[in-house]
Amino acid sequence: MKYAVSNIAWSASDRLKAYAKLQAAGITGLEIAPGLLFSMADDPFDPTEAEIALVQNELDRFGLSLVSMQSLLFGVEGAELFGDAYERAAFEQGLMRAIKLAGRLGIPNLVLGSPKQRQRPSGMEPNAAIDKAIEILTPLADAAAFAGTKIAMECNPAEYGTNFLTTPDETLAFVKRANHAAIMLNFDVGATLLTGTFDHVMDQLIAAGPVLNHVHISEPYLSPAPANPQDAAKVLQTLETLEYQHVVSIEMRQPQDGLAGLDTALENLLEARGLAGEAR
Repeated sequence: MKYAVSNIAWSASDRLKAYAKLQAAGITGLEIAPGLLFSMADDPFDPTEAEIALVQNELDRFGLSLVSMQSLLFGVEGAELFGDAYERAAFEQGLMRAIKLAGRLGIPNLVLGSPKQRQRPSGMEPNAAIDKAIEILTPLADAAAFAGTKIAMECNPAEYGTNFLTTPDETLAFVKRANHAAIMLNFDVGATLLTGTFDHVMDQLIAAGPVLNHVHISEPYLSPAPANPQDAAKVLQTLETLEYQHVVSIEMRQPQDGLAGLDTALENLLEARGLAGEAR
């Protein structure tokens, strides 16, 4: 397994200090929200080659590689997966810009959360919504595969303002029904805690098996993570058993205590890795 942290955990101005902390903790992966990574760009989803080179030089200094992208529809107005023709087009065009950026940067995973943009309209039956979503996402997944990346569907509990794919089991069932090599699963630990299913996390991960492409170590509402090293260790032990070869990423908002909160998260992750008996 490779470990990463999402850059939503710090401000753009603190990035170099954060990168140094990741390097000191042996973290080699960086998950990104483009708006933070390319905060200097006129369009963070279409940075210039010079802007990319500047960012890459910074990452190289700290031994970091880009492993995943989130906040895929940031700044896109009117995007709705189940909206009218205009809203669907905005959704598709927004996701395509993320796919193209992933291709330019060599990012192998795109986390599709975006709860507000995938609200199922009243009157649309759940199965019809699944079929419509697969119809819309399949050509986007084709484009993702061509770009060398994958769309990883993320469970967003109802508390995040959506009614589509709100449980881990529903999200896994959707990925399996889509049956596309570039539509995979992002497993979010915080979602299992929020839906009260963490007691079954081992079974959920085992069921995901070959469609598991990315894992978020997270807490409900993106509080500092992992809060409980013992819980995180259970996840890591299961992933070791599955011989999981992808990335485990800490996902949390900027803590109130700033970079000190990042230190705590990294310490808790290190403890979890030790409890899991991971060979490092």
